[in-house]
Amino acid sequence: MITGGSGGLGRVLAADFADVGADVHIAGRSRAPLDDAVASIPRLTAHQLDVTDEAATDALFAATGSFDIVIANAGIAESAPFHRTSLDQWQRILAVNLTGCFLTFRAGLRALREAEASWGRLVAISSITGLAGHRYASAYSASKHGMNGLVTSIAAELAGTGITANALCPGYLDTEMTARSIATIVERTGMTADEAGAVLADMSPAGRLITPAEVSLAALALCGADSDSVNGRTVVVNGDDG
Repeated sequence: MITGGSGGLGRVLAADFADVGADVHIAGRSRAPLDDAVASIPRLTAHQLDVTDEAATDALFAATGSFDIVIANAGIAESAPFHRTSLDQWQRILAVNLTGCFLTFRAGLRALREAEASWGRLVAISSITGLAGHRYASAYSASKHGMNGLVTSIAAELAGTGITANALCPGYLDTEMTARSIATIVERTGMTADEAGAVLADMSPAGRLITPAEVSLAALALCGADSDSVNGRTVVVNGDDG
């Protein structure tokens, strides 16, 4: 199960897991991109879901049963100086990024427990902003710090069960979400799109935006052979080999 699975990184994750033989389910808010993904990717089933809706999330897992792998990828990003961050913006970002992850993992783990599963993977798509502070991203950064804390706490409870919980922390990705962030920077600073893109690219030691394929490869590794002892990790995918 991959939330936020119909576009951007989610769609790449869905295609890559399907390529290695997984029966993949994706969830997302909008029907049209879900249908487009199903038409383009084999072994794919789509579900319309708002991950902030507790009843709907629980009902989806109750109806579909347990999944060996649950990837909490749904997320939103908005930027503003802290003193101009509204309560509505703060609550909206935390609802999707943090509460959505909580509800997804709780429902997924309940299903695994009910199935008496001896193997399972919970993978959160977090961010480098969950590891350090970033200007104009207080709400987003707080949500990602929360995701990382949630994952490490879940992992401590799961130790020795055969089920693991880990977080991937990519740098700024070459996706539609980053394109929207660049547009916001342009609007608010007067930079050109190229200048704004360069600012985000420079946050990676690689000096470029990170590709969704690189994050998907790391996700596959967390779910592959010999991954049983990788639990409670925040894995950075940001062009830094250190």
